[in-house]
Amino acid sequence: MTAQLYTDIGMMTCDPVIGADCTDLFNFLTGYSAKTAYRKLLVAPVTMRAGLEHLIEREIEHQKNGRGGHLIFKMNALVDKKMIRLLYQASQAGVKVELLVRGICCLIPGIAGVSDNIAVTSIVGRFLEHSRIFYFNNGGKEEVYLGSADLMPRNLNHRVEVDFPVQDKELIRVVRDEILATNLKDQAKARHMTSEGKYVRDPNYDKKDALNSQETFLARAAKRQAGATLPRRKS
Repeated sequence: MTAQLYTDIGMMTCDPVIGADCTDLFNFLTGYSAKTAYRKLLVAPVTMRAGLEHLIEREIEHQKNGRGGHLIFKMNALVDKKMIRLLYQASQAGVKVELLVRGICCLIPGIAGVSDNIAVTSIVGRFLEHSRIFYFNNGGKEEVYLGSADLMPRNLNHRVEVDFPVQDKELIRVVRDEILATNLKDQAKARHMTSEGKYVRDPNYDKKDALNSQETFLARAAKRQAGATLPRRKS
């Protein structure tokens, strides 16, 4: 399901500049290029860290200038010290930070004066939550990146990883409203980290109508598939 989403978005948002970046990346991987700059892709270990830091710092500036900073990051792990410090700085500036981190998370939310504006949610359900999504409100000119990298030193410093921008406004809306928003509303499988670094289940997890994000995605996919099925022509 996630792979299909990435394929659809990649096909619908591709442009000549991203195509050129992909060519440069391929040449880098095969040893025919020592490329250290890309136009739209964020590529580790050469540009991704600096690119993400710039995007977070930009959100801090938006917040300071009254444009309402908001970050939503979805990943498997958050370990990198520099990224954690920067997210703490964002929180202290008043940026709303919502983190969906399935596995290890070394950032602690809800600490007075440090991470008051950060929430951390882990969803462990039927499927491996493997997608990485980085949402930046950007003063209303929203930007979304999808990719392969967790915020860990090994991903940012020692591996070749790629984040690519979603450029179609409708697809940005889908990622924000139908994917991230659904995950953030999960009640059945979500665990929320406290300011003590412990995880607690959602208060409504055992209710009959508790929202299960993964089951919701399955139901939507089944509905789309049913709608795409055309009746056979009678002979």
